[in-house]
Amino acid sequence: MKSRRRVMGLVDVTLFTVSAILVVDQLTASASIGTGTIGWWVLAIVFFFVPYALITAELATTYPEQGGIYVWTKRAFGRRWAARNTYWYWVNVALWMPSVFLLFAGLFCQLFVSHWTNWPAGKWPQIAIAVALTWAVVGVGIMRLEVGKWVNNFGAILKVAIIFSLGAGGIVFAIRHGSANPIHAGDLLPSFGVTKTYLPVIIYLLMGFELVSSMAGEVKDPEKQIPRALFSSGAAIAFLYVFATFGILLALPLGKLELVQGLVETFREIFGRTGVGEVVVYVLGIGALYTYFTNMTTWTMGANRAAAEAASEGELPRILGREHPVHKTPLAALLISGVVSTAVLVGTALFINTQDNLFFAIFAASSVIFLLPYLLMFPAVVVLRRKDPDRPRPFRVPGGEAGAIALAAITTIVIAAATVLFIWPEVPHAPTEWSYTGPLLAIVVAALAVGEVIVWRMTHPGAPRAVELSPEPQAGPEPSTSGGGSA
Repeated sequence: MKSRRRVMGLVDVTLFTVSAILVVDQLTASASIGTGTIGWWVLAIVFFFVPYALITAELATTYPEQGGIYVWTKRAFGRRWAARNTYWYWVNVALWMPSVFLLFAGLFCQLFVSHWTNWPAGKWPQIAIAVALTWAVVGVGIMRLEVGKWVNNFGAILKVAIIFSLGAGGIVFAIRHGSANPIHAGDLLPSFGVTKTYLPVIIYLLMGFELVSSMAGEVKDPEKQIPRALFSSGAAIAFLYVFATFGILLALPLGKLELVQGLVETFREIFGRTGVGEVVVYVLGIGALYTYFTNMTTWTMGANRAAAEAASEGELPRILGREHPVHKTPLAALLISGVVSTAVLVGTALFINTQDNLFFAIFAASSVIFLLPYLLMFPAVVVLRRKDPDRPRPFRVPGGEAGAIALAAITTIVIAAATVLFIWPEVPHAPTEWSYTGPLLAIVVAALAVGEVIVWRMTHPGAPRAVELSPEPQAGPEPSTSGGGSA
């Protein structure tokens, strides 16, 4: 493993995790479930988010090495599955970026260039904006981490402010004007129906605890700092998601909640359309635009480091491991992800002419691939306890072996269900026709097929083999066991 400068402290790791998980752009989509979304949020937090944090804390403190999910998968399942899993983790970010920046372009045009808001007239200008932002993200990723981290830190603070304002503003709106949607205690209970369309989005919004471990070699004292950051950020994120969703439902009727442009409408309903209210809307809108950008800077920093680490070990093409000669950032992986994102944006736009359809096709395709790595990560905590039982574990999932098995099973089942629901949803704003499903399936199949070719070329018996990771504990002082869970 390469020696790296440790420049991420506790505050940086906490804000990085907030930036990775807390997102503004999908809140209106989750709120579209209706008042029952509050119940789904609570269930998802209790039965998925908390177990996810506990599993990640054990893996991150037991193996605090650069590469994160790549290292865990390799130790648990071997180099071939590690290569496959890390490829999925890397390529999904390149596929996800176009959908986030389509949201950015839609919000930007709604605020500043209204004649580009409606499609098809605004289609290619918005595509151009999204492509430009993609390469801006690549540029930030190439910066030295001690500089680039501040882009994400500021974005995390903005996210907290914006999401808190949605919740508080919605409550004030309801006090003054009454709730935009009828909300009764019984309505807060989860129900099925249209929920199966949006439930995967809630799970999607809760992902990202492990991302900072991809750069664990650049974190100060990762065995202590990472679990502290996970639990503090997780508690804040859980509260803010529920609070903001409640505020949106109080302020905006369900019929007005749109995937791409719903956020500005929510701001305008809460804060007004004239005078000071309009100024607040623009300030929050600009802040939201910045958070869309930092969604991608955060994930590209983490995912590309995991890919570069796998490449340096010989499990992915060597080119992905090439670093910037001065900044020591994953230069080649970032550049290639920019090319992939640009190709997906332009290629998919040639076939889809409706804004929400284009967004959801790319978003759903990237999400299917995004969830796949977790089908290996969660079981890894159980496998590694059995394969590597003597390794010091500064933090353990509570409940002993049975607790680890139960939480791994629950989280894996949730991820599997979300993956299926992304592939076969009742797609919002999109008829079941090949103009939608064709590009979605083409993206998924093409991405997975390319990955299988890469994995075979890098891991078949005749390929150069990397040195296997040693299961023995790293040299150095034994990590502190204080603050860990029960054995």
